[in-house]
Amino acid sequence: MLASKRHADILKLLEIDGSMAVSDLAERLGVSLETIRRDIKPLAESGAVLRMHGAVALPSALGEAPFERRMREMSAAKKKIAECVARTIADGESLMLDTGTTTSFLARELLGHRRLTVITNSSDIARVLASVNGNRVYMAGGEIRPDSGAVFGLSAIEFIARFSVDHAIISAGAVDLSGILDYALDEAEFARTVLSRGRRRVVVTDSSKFARAGLIHVCGFGDISELVTDAAPPTEIAEAVRAADASLTIAG
Repeated sequence: MLASKRHADILKLLEIDGSMAVSDLAERLGVSLETIRRDIKPLAESGAVLRMHGAVALPSALGEAPFERRMREMSAAKKKIAECVARTIADGESLMLDTGTTTSFLARELLGHRRLTVITNSSDIARVLASVNGNRVYMAGGEIRPDSGAVFGLSAIEFIARFSVDHAIISAGAVDLSGILDYALDEAEFARTVLSRGRRRVVVTDSSKFARAGLIHVCGFGDISELVTDAAPPTEIAEAVRAADASLTIAG
């Protein structure tokens, strides 16, 4: 059987089951484990499937893609947004960041800053900014999710609610005329709390989010100070942002 034919057969089987053990795939297709792993590799690299421990799945079967894969998506746009926002943050200021790939890019752009106070639920952001340049980093406590290295839940929300910061910055799962949306209730609740703690309230999102349908409403445009993205949003969204007296910044 040709590899391209097996690729199609793998996708057909996953469309039926959503996810399968690699050993089961090999048995169903009558090939060795080594062969099936070799077939899965290009599918995973292209984003057609997701690899897990001993299994493989369609992205739609697992909801939002794992953190590492999302860091590669729209990476140039996210870096441009991060550079833009980093220029608006001064040494010695305080900021609160929720977990997200764009906020993780921002953390890396802040490595040249000094004496920042950072509050986050992201182990990635905490690891990047802790113990450098005199920064003080506080991370919300609770169970760490294996997919994103982030913490959510009541204890995390109660922790961050103790702080008031210069810049509260969240990422967005989707943006439509109603405002900012996400895909999970606990993530939306955390992001909403982050925004409530900042004197400046910023949403960072790459332009691909304007084409997505979110599930959970985080906030309206009237609840933010600024929306920062890499390309102009649809006209109706841009008008809704300005009508809410929020700023729209196109990075670059």
